[in-house]
Amino acid sequence: MKYVGVDLHKKSISVCVVSQSREVQQSRRFWCVEEHRIEAFFRELGPCRVVVEATIGYEWFLRLVEPHTERAVLAHPGKLRVIAQSTRKSDKLDARVLAEFLALGMIPEAHRPTPRVRDHRALVRHRQHVQQRITATKSKIRRVLWDYNADRSDLFTRLGHEFLDRLELSPADRFRVEQLRKHLAFLQERLKEANEQLRSFAKEGVDQEVRYRELLRTIPGVGEVTSEVVLAELGDPSRFRSSKQAVAYAGLAPGWRESAGKRKELSIEKKGSKLLRWVLVESAWQVVRYDARWRNQFEQLAKRTGKKKAIVATARRLLTVMVAILRSGEPYQPGALA
Repeated sequence: MKYVGVDLHKKSISVCVVSQSREVQQSRRFWCVEEHRIEAFFRELGPCRVVVEATIGYEWFLRLVEPHTERAVLAHPGKLRVIAQSTRKSDKLDARVLAEFLALGMIPEAHRPTPRVRDHRALVRHRQHVQQRITATKSKIRRVLWDYNADRSDLFTRLGHEFLDRLELSPADRFRVEQLRKHLAFLQERLKEANEQLRSFAKEGVDQEVRYRELLRTIPGVGEVTSEVVLAELGDPSRFRSSKQAVAYAGLAPGWRESAGKRKELSIEKKGSKLLRWVLVESAWQVVRYDARWRNQFEQLAKRTGKKKAIVATARRLLTVMVAILRSGEPYQPGALA
């Protein structure tokens, strides 16, 4: 069996082939545009296993070489770097290090989402990107109105637009506002299309995926946006052996520092999807608003830690509840707490 480590970059890849005893047999370098040469190399290599780090752009490479390998492994960059630095005096994780670790069975594997999950993530992240641009455009319009002491809460309603039409502005500011309003209308149409595309995507899901959406929406304050983000970013909930794993995956687990027998809780780790953490915190505010038991828990915790830490803790608890109901297939019970 041959073990192949691949150091993948934007324009080139470095390949190192080692034996079970970790003796280097081949080292090659290819340009990424030379897909036919890369595929031919792996086809002629014979029985092998290949490893590549889970960095941006790995998917095209795995799709290309998987048919010609016994197994393709996706390595977790962060965990692999810790192992490499403890065994080799080098910060560089090159193709040879990857190949040797693969031969030793020491590769910490990263989760590789299915094609449907990748498409789902692409759609929810694009929707969020459009929403952020809408928010930024509205803020720019408000910023112009601040100079006229004319900002108002209903600015983007029908009455607000009528007010903008009548407002006396300098020629330069009128030009800016009208350009921004046109851009806002364009973005709002794109958001509408993104929502429609997500709904069409959801209708194509298997029965289990449809059931997952139904289960999540039994939680007070969890709607269409939240359920789509959670399902897309988490992927298959059964891959988590425990709720703690899901919390760590979302970057909501608090760090710890221990010294002289004393243990201190640090801030959350903030690893993984920023979008997932954001939507969980927003949903936590909603569940606190709609469910009395969650609200009481939040208020008690807020007295000790402050509202910011309390809402993060609530978001963490909410995620454990979400994972639990997805794994059990049972809907949310009012007043349930993890």
